[in-house]
Amino acid sequence: MISARIKEKARHIRLLALDVDGVLTDGRLYFAEDGSELKTFDTQDGHGIKMLQKAGIQVVIITGRTTQLVAKRAQNLGITHLIQGREDKLVALREVCASQGIDIDEAAYVGDDWPDLPAILACGLGIAVSNAHTELRSRADHVTTLSGGRGAVREICDLILQAQDFYGDCLAPYLDTH
Repeated sequence: MISARIKEKARHIRLLALDVDGVLTDGRLYFAEDGSELKTFDTQDGHGIKMLQKAGIQVVIITGRTTQLVAKRAQNLGITHLIQGREDKLVALREVCASQGIDIDEAAYVGDDWPDLPAILACGLGIAVSNAHTELRSRADHVTTLSGGRGAVREICDLILQAQDFYGDCLAPYLDTH
């Protein structure tokens, strides 16, 4: 059950920032024999991101690693703010918020490990996925019930959509059987 305090914080979110490894993926790194890297992404997370964008909420990816796979996934989802190769997640979050005219209190950040902690602590709604390191889970405003790469991002998208009364509007086209 989501507390009234978390729902209130979610009601004011205009930007959702996501880490990749451990949040959009399960955190495991897969390498082929030729050295190429593979990642798996959850399609329900992707649909949640699209619904959030449709509701006018910006989605940003901030990741410490740099890969073409993440660039391709961001492009597929229509995410235009992709920041790769940055361990200074809070600085990157502040930069993107400033460039979009969004106060950091209107941003949510989702992470799973220590490099994400400064951003989680500074934003309006700091979220740790259920498989996050214990330090993040103990300090975040909210911890998801689902794991990173396994529906946690969709859970967050649904939470924000519900808090902002967009959930029903997003669902309605799928209920129209005419």
